Amino acid sequence: MRIVTLNEQTKKDILTNLLKRSPNQYMEYSGRVQEILDQVRERGDDALLEFTARFDGAHLTAETMKVTEEEIEEAYTLVDESLIGIIRTSLRNIRTYHEKQRQNSWFDSGDSGTMLGQKVTPLEKVGVYVPGGKAAYPSSVLMNIVPAQVAGVDRIIMVTPPGKDGKVTPTTLVAAHEAGATDIYKVGGAQAVGALAFGTATVPKVDKIVGPGNIYVALAKKAVYGHVSIDSIAGPSEILVLADETANPRYVAADLLSQAEHDELASAILVTTSRELAGQVSDQIDAFTAVLSRADIIRRSLDQYGYILIADSMDDAIAAANEIASEHLELMTENPFEVMTKIRNAGAIFIGEYSSEPLGDYFAGPNHVLPTNGTAKFFSPLGVDDFIKKSSVIYYSQDALRSVHKDIVAFAEAEGLTAHANSIKVRFEEENDGNA
Repeated sequence: MRIVTLNEQTKKDILTNLLKRSPNQYMEYSGRVQEILDQVRERGDDALLEFTARFDGAHLTAETMKVTEEEIEEAYTLVDESLIGIIRTSLRNIRTYHEKQRQNSWFDSGDSGTMLGQKVTPLEKVGVYVPGGKAAYPSSVLMNIVPAQVAGVDRIIMVTPPGKDGKVTPTTLVAAHEAGATDIYKVGGAQAVGALAFGTATVPKVDKIVGPGNIYVALAKKAVYGHVSIDSIAGPSEILVLADETANPRYVAADLLSQAEHDELASAILVTTSRELAGQVSDQIDAFTAVLSRADIIRRSLDQYGYILIADSMDDAIAAANEIASEHLELMTENPFEVMTKIRNAGAIFIGEYSSEPLGDYFAGPNHVLPTNGTAKFFSPLGVDDFIKKSSVIYYSQDALRSVHKDIVAFAEAEGLTAHANSIKVRFEEENDGNA
């Protein structure tokens, strides 16, 4: 793994390289994605079934597109009881964490006859995209559905690509049922996003689409934004470990590789003040990679987007971490809680050598749907807030409006909006006529 001295130029070069991974850099696919979305919008179920046969090799009908209760029951017989127990424990942890994010409506009454407030309302229908096919990600099912359920969403519509046999991976079905999915449909890719955005005879239109997917899914979500809301345009996975000479090089190497194995676009970065640790971590990475099952993917990821950066000071290391704004940030320093207070930009922060990134992926409770590609500078993890909307509430009595109405009229007239001014004037025209 390459070892680089951290300075302004190397930091700039790394940031430029990392941004190549953004879905915005793959716009050559956008035309094809738009064609798929247009077909779904125009032809509905017929287009969904056609694309499912072409891309997934599954030949479904409108009647078999929706997962049945019998299929869910069958899935439970195919998943080991111990794994179901683990899913349930993880689910409890995720729900407990997200329940603390709930917001309540509030109202504040004034003595002068006013009442102002904010009404919090759950979204009515949301769509959850879950990757499928050869891979199964029950953890993503839980992370996307649970905050929607905690928020009080009425209908949670899940879509996921089927296998060639026309079935959904059993662990995915079990996780979806445990988490509280209302309906599950066997459709994936850009066509699934289009179905959720526009609606078909079988798949209902939703208010918001969340969940990870490949480049076609990411670009489709970007294209339908405005017809519906979306969570984010997710990029490839990434991890940054901030470490000093006290860190265990074996732990650091293992954690870097936990993200590099996702795909060749994943990024794994160590920023450290210790050149000795840097060399030890590089050696451990070589040793681990030689025996790990996804070694080819790991090597390509590290060759393209893997770095060990040597910083002159911990302040410089922290500044680099804040500039990179990684999806996952691990702190393995002598005083990790002190360092945590100086972190401004990160999707999720893991403190200490026993808080490794997979703990957050599967079990701890905080959401693993996180901002990528530097967007942690302005985005947050998926949470209950993503599944609610807020309405301002305003009430003024006649007396309360009377006391301020001339100020409002003056403000509106200063902006040249005479109809705005008239809307206020008309309520007091008799009084004002009488005073003239």
